[in-house]
Amino acid sequence: MPMLQSEEAARRLGIKLPTLYAYVSRGLLVSHRSPDGRRSLFDVEDVERLVRRTRDSRRVEGRLATVTTSLTQLRDDGHTYRGHPAIALASSTSFEAVADLFWAAEPGPWDAAPLGAVPDVSEPDRLPLAVLVAAGSDPTRSDLRPDAVVRAGRRMVSTMVAALPGVGPRPHPGDSAEFPIAGALAARLAPDPSPALVRAVNAAMVLLIDHELATSTLAVRVAASARADPYDALLAGLGTVAGPLHGGASQLAHELLVSAERDGPERAVDDALRWHRLPPGFGHPVYQSGDPRLAVLLECVADLASSETLGLVTAIIELAQAQRLPEPNLDLGLGALTFAGGMSPRAGRTIFTISRVVGWVGHYLEELQERPLRYRARAVYASGS
Repeated sequence: MPMLQSEEAARRLGIKLPTLYAYVSRGLLVSHRSPDGRRSLFDVEDVERLVRRTRDSRRVEGRLATVTTSLTQLRDDGHTYRGHPAIALASSTSFEAVADLFWAAEPGPWDAAPLGAVPDVSEPDRLPLAVLVAAGSDPTRSDLRPDAVVRAGRRMVSTMVAALPGVGPRPHPGDSAEFPIAGALAARLAPDPSPALVRAVNAAMVLLIDHELATSTLAVRVAASARADPYDALLAGLGTVAGPLHGGASQLAHELLVSAERDGPERAVDDALRWHRLPPGFGHPVYQSGDPRLAVLLECVADLASSETLGLVTAIIELAQAQRLPEPNLDLGLGALTFAGGMSPRAGRTIFTISRVVGWVGHYLEELQERPLRYRARAVYASGS
């Protein structure tokens, strides 16, 4: 039976941990020991029953869907995929292998759909085009069996990469064999897809696969709840991730580094504060003490960047710390990676989006196990002036 750890049970109930333990002592919840004997676990159905009881007592009308997932858990030391730390996977495992782990799927081919002539449009516009082409060439796109959905996911990722305009030469054969998708993507985005850059792109892609119920992921789950096919559901995610506050945040971080190189870090940060509440790439609603994913990307950047580029990144972080600004996040690391790799400012958004397809497909599969059309919020009507 699905179980929640203490922190997750308390968060679901909207209470603090001491209150959760008080519920146990009063007999409102039953605490179970984890197999290793180190943690307390709570049955999901018991927690949900108590949630309903609490809401009923407050006479709250309507009930939003509860999303219980076995895919990703957010922790202070970094997120996990099915219990495996994403940070460790990013340093050692190919994007394809982590995708199979995330989907609980057997390895399979990552074949792109035939594209034909691709219109001369921007990188971001080529991604939904690739999904439409992949959908149009799939004769059984409405097949919602897990194996078929996974095949569609691989097809969409590969077609997205193939739809991008090429910039540099093909990557080194060894890196292309070890990290096929990352190697192909690096060759599309960078003028010099060196082995260090291919490894960095692979690490970024692994870290970006999923981050629990981000806005775009929730959009995909809503579409899946209506039983949209996987291609249409992912188009809902693509429309949501396009915003500058979500998938496009790394572009602003890249441009911050461009400004720092031109005008100096102090001027760049001051200009960013003038036009934004925070410099791009700083602050995170989950990681108040710092985004643990950033360190992985900065290590990758250190392997491929010049000392001058590293100095710019370090100076910006130190200046932000001196001014007691929030801690830097993954978007700064992704922006630094694309800046150091000679990519366009939009490349981070492209890496983010293609990587997140794997997460969206995983959540799509999970949502198919729930009752359909379960997302139904209620509005509070207020008359206009």
